[in-house]
Amino acid sequence: MIFSYSAINMCPHYGSYPLCNKLRATSQKTSLVQGNLIVCFGFTLTKMEGGSSNGPKYECLLFDMDDTLYPLSLGINMACRKNIEEYMLHHMQIEESEVPRLCLELYREYGTTMAGLKVMGYEFDNDEFHAYVHGRLPYELLKPDPVLRNLLHSMPQQKIIFTNADEAHVAQVLSRMGLEDCFHGVICFETLNPPPSEPVKIKDGTVEVKDPPEMNNGTSSRKTQILCKPSVEAMEAAIRIANVDPKKTIFFDDSVRNIASGKAAGLHTVVVGRSTLVPGADHALNSIHNIKEALPEIWEDEVEHLEQVIQSSAVETVVLA
Repeated sequence: MIFSYSAINMCPHYGSYPLCNKLRATSQKTSLVQGNLIVCFGFTLTKMEGGSSNGPKYECLLFDMDDTLYPLSLGINMACRKNIEEYMLHHMQIEESEVPRLCLELYREYGTTMAGLKVMGYEFDNDEFHAYVHGRLPYELLKPDPVLRNLLHSMPQQKIIFTNADEAHVAQVLSRMGLEDCFHGVICFETLNPPPSEPVKIKDGTVEVKDPPEMNNGTSSRKTQILCKPSVEAMEAAIRIANVDPKKTIFFDDSVRNIASGKAAGLHTVVVGRSTLVPGADHALNSIHNIKEALPEIWEDEVEHLEQVIQSSAVETVVLA
């Protein structure tokens, strides 16, 4: 099964990368290429015909990135929190004694501290925030992971990153880990929170600004609330964007809250970085490297397909003696 992304024909890199050659344009939207990876900004991925009549057990694997593809113990998470606190202190003039508490409380309440700050009414540029918070991370701590790379390439399903982070951070992490060509696409901050479209002139000479369609079913204002995990709305938006059947999709994440929301949205769920199940989790993995031992069914479809091919190609031979 192949996914096609919107507006690949508009991409200046179209045809330059192996992944691009697998895709076809479906609408007049825009996308961004990072290395071999197409970053999809809130557009629908279209499944093309293919596969058996009954279909495979699982068609898609959704992976969180930070603290899922690499361990929490690496220290990237704590460095990110430190950068957020510094941004709150120096760019928002929030009282120094209040910053750590507010940073954590907003994260717990809204999914990300950034989302909470927006709800509180703080005005700041999203790209500037991400550049400060993620652009100063110790990316040198991330090393190539050939074991995970081989595991990902051996999985027959479509594989998509689903993260609250911005696309520049995604590109940095995957590049450092040597995983750029292991995923078919990315659902990230820009995907769930696309900027308003450019003003469009209409016939009478006036100018009309067309905002992107709401992706949260109208439950909150785009001006005051960022759409992100762990909200069920964000999970449902990701399912719509990827155009997948949640019953045939496995969601991997290290966050207990994200796992619970993923289950509420109908996904099969795997909590990563824990040895025991949490509410809403179908499986638990100490490390993403344990995936083959814990979830052999991911590879079962490929084995069954191979057996069918072998059986169908067998020819009965009569030997006369």
